[in-house]
Amino acid sequence: MTQTNSADSTVGVDASDHSHSHSDKDFPLLTLGAIGVVYGDIGTSPIYAFRQAMSVRPGAAESSFEILGLLSLIVWALTLTVAVKYVFFVTRADNNGEGGTLSLMALARKTFTNPPAWITILGVCGAAMFFGDAIITPAISVLSAVEGVQLVQPGMARWVVPITLVIILGVFFVQRFGTAKVSIVFGPITAVWFLTLGISGLVHIIAYPGVLWAINPMLGLQFLYTHIGIAFVVFGAVFLAVTGAEALYVDLGHFGRKPIVTAWFGLVFPCLLMNYFGQGAFVLQVGVHNVESPFFEMQPEWALLPFVCLATMATIIASQAVISGTFSLTQQAIALNMLPRMQVLHTSETQSGQVYMPQINSMLMVGVLILVVAFGSSEALSNAYGIAVSGVMLVTLSLLVVVMWRNWKWHPAAVLGFGALFAVVDGSFFAANASKLFQGGWVPAAVAVMVAIIMWSWMSGRRRLAEKTRRDEVPLEFLVENLSKKRPTLVPGTAVFLTSDIEGAPTALLHSLKHYKVLHEQNVILTVRTSASPRVADDEKVTIDAYNELFSRVVVTFGYMETPNIPKALALGRKLGWKFDIMSTSFFLSRRSLKPSTQPGNPLRFWQDRLFTRLARNASDATEYFHIPTGRVVEIGTQVML
Repeated sequence: MTQTNSADSTVGVDASDHSHSHSDKDFPLLTLGAIGVVYGDIGTSPIYAFRQAMSVRPGAAESSFEILGLLSLIVWALTLTVAVKYVFFVTRADNNGEGGTLSLMALARKTFTNPPAWITILGVCGAAMFFGDAIITPAISVLSAVEGVQLVQPGMARWVVPITLVIILGVFFVQRFGTAKVSIVFGPITAVWFLTLGISGLVHIIAYPGVLWAINPMLGLQFLYTHIGIAFVVFGAVFLAVTGAEALYVDLGHFGRKPIVTAWFGLVFPCLLMNYFGQGAFVLQVGVHNVESPFFEMQPEWALLPFVCLATMATIIASQAVISGTFSLTQQAIALNMLPRMQVLHTSETQSGQVYMPQINSMLMVGVLILVVAFGSSEALSNAYGIAVSGVMLVTLSLLVVVMWRNWKWHPAAVLGFGALFAVVDGSFFAANASKLFQGGWVPAAVAVMVAIIMWSWMSGRRRLAEKTRRDEVPLEFLVENLSKKRPTLVPGTAVFLTSDIEGAPTALLHSLKHYKVLHEQNVILTVRTSASPRVADDEKVTIDAYNELFSRVVVTFGYMETPNIPKALALGRKLGWKFDIMSTSFFLSRRSLKPSTQPGNPLRFWQDRLFTRLARNASDATEYFHIPTGRVVEIGTQVML
């Protein structure tokens, strides 16, 4: 019989709004930072995107028509998906300055009095697929860059995988030290990278200006029409050019919309276009049969080694960005009760968003290392890349349409037109990547499915546990009224009882009365809630209501991007007249021992209960998660049969 210890959850969900903004004086630094973090991933796509598009061409692909057609598809994929959809529209759907799938889900949920379950399902799917993408991006990015050493020295081919493994180990090892200092150089290095991309492409465009005809979208459509048999495969390769676009939205809260948009149109977009056009010009000049890796081969021989080194640094930055994004996403999911509590370590004294999660870091590292060894090359790994990212884009589109309709109050016809246009684009990309399911696409899909199962089982188990607890509980007002009439022995000090249920009496309070038969002079029933907004202002974080001279109700609300620190929050209560002293306060928590039901029933429920108990057992301690001093905590155990 599995037995699990789990402290009472004290987190609910609130829907209050609070906003924050970035200072205009920080705009240049924020723009430079956005170049380094937001666009690190998409900035490495030129290394392999055009190469993969060329590798799926049919036999007679030496014609300029086919090269220009493939190039046109890449150019317009960047324009429609990134410049139009994400930059113009998705970045406007901020949840009080914050972005990402879970922020968009929270924003969509706020437009409903009783949010439908499918919005939460979309949020779960989007978050799960981001995890699937997170193990692919570091592997393919670093591999593709290191493979450039083969052109410098062909004998180095056998060292590509070992070098990649060492770099990836280093990337994950330094996560514990945080990105506060390292991020200072991210922006300048990535800016140099984009300028290098643009200049290297411009040289070949000048030598072969005819490549600019690829800006005509009809060439891309004509290519698809004349090569309908391989259209899906081509779409899958073209999609590699826009992977990383989701970072535009994920990092919205760190930099703000204006710096992200400025960086895109001022540097990133022009340089990406020039590099892709340059690769096309180079291929048209020398002939497709003479080119294997146009990105590296179009560089002059003297610049090849420095270019490989710069590309490797750029891919490390891209990997760092997606790893940090995974930490942030996990922190949000925990705050929204979609995942069990995990250890969250802050690596910066000034930037609250810079966190390190040892468990997530270890799991990602193992997954990335396995992928590098299993696939061995970026070309093979490209088949596994895309299905998770294109899935995230579909989820983003679905939630964005809800926000446009219910939050922005767009006319239904406009919402339908926008949704239909990008459903065709995103749906085509997803279908194209799904067609590679058995060539490697199953890897991120399997990761996404596992994460989704874990998230859904956790939410379902918490809901059932809350319902069962509510059936067995004593109404709080009834207990408070009886205790005021017939007081037990009073002892000095303040007792804080944590509970997630506002109406019911905390289990820890009932057991304390049962076993100790005493009551503190001041008793606080504390509930911690998570707002649907990323942050909550200090003057709105704490509410206090007095039942009588013995009992008070305190509700503390944290934003889902904030670290829940109960002592600091309770100290804010002094402004409301409550004299809080941590040294005379004891915190009472109920630690539940969960046991899966032994009664025969639904097989799905059977294994789901066991997964929930295992997750609860491995969840971080509530004392540590809420930053309560361990010397001030009293835990009282109870058993609950699921």
